[in-house]
Amino acid sequence: MNIAIVIIIFIVGLFLAVFLHELGHFITAKRAGVKVEEFGIGLPPRLFGIKRGETIYSINAIPLGAFVKSVGENDPTVPRSLASKGPWTRLLVYAAGPLANFFLAFILLSIFFALPTSVVAGNGVMIHSTVENSPAEEAGIKPGDIILEIDGKPVSTWGELQNIINSSEEGEEITLLVQRDGSRNVVRGLVPRFDPTLQRRAIGILLCWNMVSQVKEGSPAYEAGIRPGDTILSINEQPVYNTESMSAVLNSIGKGEEINLTLLRGQEGISASMIQELDSAQQIEGIKLRWVDNTHIEQKRLPVWKAAYSGGNFIIHMPSMIIDAIPLIKEDPSKALVGPIGAGQLTVEAVKFFGPSNLLFMAGFISLALGLFNFLPIPPLDGGGMLVAFIEGVRRGKRLSPRAVRLAYAIGTAFIITLAIMVTFSDILRLIRGEGFGL
Repeated sequence: MNIAIVIIIFIVGLFLAVFLHELGHFITAKRAGVKVEEFGIGLPPRLFGIKRGETIYSINAIPLGAFVKSVGENDPTVPRSLASKGPWTRLLVYAAGPLANFFLAFILLSIFFALPTSVVAGNGVMIHSTVENSPAEEAGIKPGDIILEIDGKPVSTWGELQNIINSSEEGEEITLLVQRDGSRNVVRGLVPRFDPTLQRRAIGILLCWNMVSQVKEGSPAYEAGIRPGDTILSINEQPVYNTESMSAVLNSIGKGEEINLTLLRGQEGISASMIQELDSAQQIEGIKLRWVDNTHIEQKRLPVWKAAYSGGNFIIHMPSMIIDAIPLIKEDPSKALVGPIGAGQLTVEAVKFFGPSNLLFMAGFISLALGLFNFLPIPPLDGGGMLVAFIEGVRRGKRLSPRAVRLAYAIGTAFIITLAIMVTFSDILRLIRGEGFGL
C-alpha cells in the first residue's frame, strides 16, 4: 500500500479517535444538564457553524480533532456549568471521553481479529532455539526438532501450538511427539509456565520453518556470515516459508544484484548480504536447508464471538502489558513514548511489514492508548478532573481549595506541554536519523 495513503488513513483514524473522545464528553455533559455552548469539529478559527437549541455545531479551520465548550468552563458559580455539578456527575463526564476511546478500540480490534489472515502451516512446527532453564530445555528439546503432536493433537501452525499449551491446567504435564533426524520420539514431563510478558503459558521455545544445516566454507553464503543453525526469515524483505517462496524471490533478483537476508540466530535477528552470481537461482549457493514438510499458506478466520473476545482481552491486558514493558521503556524511551508523528511512523512500518489489515489494529491501538493516556490522574487530562471530582465525592461534596486546584492544573499543564515537546522532538529526530521501530 502506498505510504501516502497509509498516512492519510492514519490521520483520518487519529481524527476519528479524538472526535469520538470529545463526542463522549458532549453527550454525557448534555444528559447531565450541562449547558454546552459549542461542539466543534477541528480547532478554531471557526469556518462556519449552525446553532441548534443552545449549542453551536461548528466546522473549524485546523483539522485536529474536536472540542466541547461549556458555559462557565471551571467556574462553579455559573449555573449549568460543569463545575457547578456534583462530583460524581463531573467524574462521569470526564470519564466519558476515554471510555468512548475504549469502545472504538474494542470495535476496531474485534474487526481486525475477525478478518481472514494468511497463516503458514505445515506438518508440524520447527524449533529454532530454546530459552535457558525453560521447560523445553530441561526436557531435552533441541534446535531443529519438529513438534508433530501435543497430547495426541496434531500441530500445523504456531497458533495451534500456543493455544494447546496455553489451555493446559496449572502444573499439568504435556507430552510431545517430536521428529528428530528422521526418527520420532515421545517427550514427556513438560510443565508449561506462565510468562507474564506474553500473558500466557509457554514452554520456552522459539519457532521457525527452516534451519541451515550446512554451509560450505568459502562459499558466498559463508563469506556473508551465514552459519549452521541460522534461520532465513526473509530475502530482500520478502518472507520465505518454503522452497517455492525462496525460489520465487531469488529468481526475481538479477545477476550482479544484491541479496539481502534477514536471519534468526539464537534469540535475535541479524542481517547478511551477498551478490547474485547467477542469472537465476533456485536456492542460495553454498548452503543446505532443512524445512518443515508441506509448508504452505492457509487462510484462517476467527468466529465473530472469538474475535470480540480477543479484542476485549487485548484491552483488558493492555495495562499489565505496559507494566511488564517498563524495563524496555527505560532502556529506550524514544521507541516507547511517541506522539502523533511517531505513531504515524509506527503505523507505516506495521502496514509495510504485516499488511494493510494492520491499519485497523493500529487505529484500535492508538484509540486505546489515547484513552489510557487521558485516564492519567494529571490535570488538565480527564484523569486529573476525575481525581479532583473523586476526592470531593469522598469528602461528601466539600470543594477543594480553588487555589490548590489552579496550582495543580498549572503544574500539570506545564508537565504535559514539556512532555509533548520532548516526545515530538524525539519523533522528528528519529525520522531525521532514518531510524525505525525495528518491526
